[in-house]
Amino acid sequence: MAQRYGGKYSPNNTPETANTPTPKGFKGATVDPVGARSNVLFVPPIVLAFTSINEGAVGMALGLVGAGALLLGAWLLRGGLTAEAAYNARKVARRPAFPRKISAAVLAGVGVAIAAFANEPGVLAPAIFGIAATALHIGAFGIDPMRDKGMEGIDTFQQDRVARAVDEAERHLMAMRNAVKRSGDRKMISRVERFEVTARDLFRTVEEDPRDLTGARKYLGVYLMGARDATVKFADVYARTQDPKARADYEALLDDLEQNFAARTRKMLLDDRSDLTVEIEVLRDRLQREGVRVERDSD
Repeated sequence: MAQRYGGKYSPNNTPETANTPTPKGFKGATVDPVGARSNVLFVPPIVLAFTSINEGAVGMALGLVGAGALLLGAWLLRGGLTAEAAYNARKVARRPAFPRKISAAVLAGVGVAIAAFANEPGVLAPAIFGIAATALHIGAFGIDPMRDKGMEGIDTFQQDRVARAVDEAERHLMAMRNAVKRSGDRKMISRVERFEVTARDLFRTVEEDPRDLTGARKYLGVYLMGARDATVKFADVYARTQDPKARADYEALLDDLEQNFAARTRKMLLDDRSDLTVEIEVLRDRLQREGVRVERDSD
């Protein structure tokens, strides 16, 4: 669908448009962790499967098993890259429960070794090819994160509760993103993406301090669920009628949600700062009682 573009210096620009600041669309933008390099790994198993068809029963069976190992490894690699990106994006995160990238490297080695064995029976040559493929895979994509990050002094039970709440909230955001695409309005799709950035700021704040979950639970659950349902209704109505009032009402709803989520995030950050100030004062008092002189910075 064609779109009319305009800007500050466009001939038909209105004063209202000229004075309205344009939000930075790149804020919160992320690169898809599953890039072309990982997608290329789906090609070798397909080629191996097709070239093994005319190799007899044993050769075909070995080729298909090797192709299956390579295909499973490529699929696990995609999941590992996604999990690693989520791990790197958070200040507080647990290591992946299953080492997908390491398993993908091992499966790549196994698949290459089976393919080599089909063409050159023996042990030495397939082992060399398999080890080389595993090493090259690890060199290209690395291994999974092997330790928790930012978990020192955090109650793991509370952290698990936060993780479940954030996962549910992420599912609501994904449902909103998928629903608004049905409307066909690129501006509203971008508007939902901006709201996702604000919502994820709240998610990260709760993850860093699980004590904030009680105050943020409604935002992660009830409010996002309502936003999801409203997005589905808007997409269905707007795709059929192109009703400008429905669009304006939905945009106003997103504005209200974004302001409330941002305000809740600011409040939690201020509470965290107040808690830090209390902890500092308590520590200073203890040190003074022990006879340690504490120099206070002058304001």
